[in-house]
Amino acid sequence: MPVTPTFPGVYIEEIPSGVHTITGVATSIAAFVDTFERGPLNYAVQLLSLTDFENLVGGLETTSEASYAIHQFFLNGGAQCYAVRVTGSQTGAKAAKAAFIDVSDSVPTTVFTATAGQMIGTRKLDNVGLWGNSLRMDVDYDTMNPQSPDKSVAGSFFNVTVSEVDAGGNVLRSEVFRNLNTTVGDPAYVIDVINNGSKIIYVTPDPLTNTNRPEATGTTSGGLPTAFALPADKSTCTITPTGGSAKTCTLLLNGATPKNYPSLRPFLEAAIRATDTTNPLLTGATVQVLGIGSTENPYFYRILAGRGGPRFDPGAKLAFSDVGSDSLSSALKLNSKPVGTPTTTNVQQYKFDKGLDDTLINSTTIRGLEANKTGIYALDDVDLFNVLCIPAATAGSRLGLTDTQVQEIINEATVYCDVHRAMFIADIPSNVNDLPTMQAWMTNNATIRNINSAVYFPRVRIPDPLNGSRLRDVGPSGTLAGLWAATDVSRGVWKAPAGVDVQLVNVPQLVYNLVDRENGVLNPLGINCLRTFPVYGNVSWGARTLFGGDVQGSEWKYIPVRRLALFLEESLFRGTKWVVFEPNDEPLWAQIRMNVTSFMHDLFRQGAFQGQTPSQAYLVKCDSEINTQSEIDRGIVNILVGFAPLKPAEFVILQIQQLAGQTPA
Repeated sequence: MPVTPTFPGVYIEEIPSGVHTITGVATSIAAFVDTFERGPLNYAVQLLSLTDFENLVGGLETTSEASYAIHQFFLNGGAQCYAVRVTGSQTGAKAAKAAFIDVSDSVPTTVFTATAGQMIGTRKLDNVGLWGNSLRMDVDYDTMNPQSPDKSVAGSFFNVTVSEVDAGGNVLRSEVFRNLNTTVGDPAYVIDVINNGSKIIYVTPDPLTNTNRPEATGTTSGGLPTAFALPADKSTCTITPTGGSAKTCTLLLNGATPKNYPSLRPFLEAAIRATDTTNPLLTGATVQVLGIGSTENPYFYRILAGRGGPRFDPGAKLAFSDVGSDSLSSALKLNSKPVGTPTTTNVQQYKFDKGLDDTLINSTTIRGLEANKTGIYALDDVDLFNVLCIPAATAGSRLGLTDTQVQEIINEATVYCDVHRAMFIADIPSNVNDLPTMQAWMTNNATIRNINSAVYFPRVRIPDPLNGSRLRDVGPSGTLAGLWAATDVSRGVWKAPAGVDVQLVNVPQLVYNLVDRENGVLNPLGINCLRTFPVYGNVSWGARTLFGGDVQGSEWKYIPVRRLALFLEESLFRGTKWVVFEPNDEPLWAQIRMNVTSFMHDLFRQGAFQGQTPSQAYLVKCDSEINTQSEIDRGIVNILVGFAPLKPAEFVILQIQQLAGQTPA
């Protein structure tokens, strides 16, 4: 910063260099819109691997065309994509829910409700589907301030654990939130903490009519006396598990003399396990007796059944009751329910239910509404995507879309891509399976032609892991989006994603095998062909946009030329934002020329342009010739950037001549 000299001496002033490095943007981030097994509705979920694909949207799903496309995208070299989940109707699809219960009063009440989904800012995004019925929640009071169980629990702390389990009850993933309370506005307020931190659920008041803690899961005792004393009668407690009959529990110390409540835990645990060897809740190592609090202030037991291995029915309960006046359950307060404490018949876990799937999507839900950021417009919240694929648009009988509806989806998608400087790969319907039907489809859908779109023929057959690896007919958009990404990494966005080195991974068969003369019919129409060649296998054999028909004579005929232009536009758009509000005169223009030229020259060195010299390859102009005074007065600075694109060698012509009777000169 400028210095103000006030005393004799040496001053140091750092002067800005004027360098604003322009960084090239990513070129192969894909986006897919369809129904999926799971995931928040109308929200772009970022996927960075097949593991993310499995965990965040549920992996392959037979009713989801895009799930197979995403799988192919990653197998063919894709590294990053977004999945937008849509459904046919909000009424058909439902998110699983669970109620947190407060039993401090005579009538149990719902304190708040947890819903499978996620809070993004202020938006509640339901994660609908049957998958949510596999969610479980645990509540316990093992906190930094457990407080006395025999007093009012208003404002006291509790912990919440959210888990997803598989069919065997094994935990797949979980989240733990500790030391929560129900005090609105407190930093530990349960709704704020969970909604800001959970990627599995969000919580809403139902309404929050009191400030008591939700009931702990498991069976929790009342607060135990400070002075430890063994019950006189150790065998008159009965246990009644859900689905079982009452059994007598006998506490066997085998000569041991426990000195406090914690040391009694293993003996109590063994006694409960041995009560009924036929009940899966109690046998083996499934029962755990935990302690909360301290021996000085107050201590109470928490008994969990069905936790040593795969979990049993989360709705199961354990009820303790007395037989004699000085029974085990009475002495250990296992059957007590003082005011403000949990009941002794707590459920083992809170279970989510009522989740329903709705896999029938339609043209309206795919297209969505811009104002609501639904359908493709959910991508408005994404910083950058380069390739859009909607294989469901042409899924045929599953959606029952008319040709007009297909055109509406594709037209809206291409317009959206135009605005976002992205490409759209259009899939063809499953009934377009030979040369005449492809020609007819292209003629009937001529309105979808766009400089930022491409189409490939034929469709591909891939192994379906959900159907014994039998071949499934799918659209090729996901496969090609992955190949585009792989080509960008290995050669650059200026290289045509086609040729014998661009082999279709995990594509053992094409729906139709083209020959050269058939390829020669489709190529002039701007239809990219997928071919099968000996040795090379199945490859991409076309690199034209849907504006690449010979009769159109467009300068945006080739995919690599168009994608390079989009790359330059987006990179320069982001890299020149620093110019806004700068003084509009020669010093600014000089800085612009320096930074843009540096960016373009780096691409020239990588082989992105035609020409042997920079002057042949690119042009950067920002001076008084294009920035007249009238433009300056209107607050405009003009920057002219030109480039000489590389055109793919689409046709290789070998000229062979017979040499006869040649004599030396």
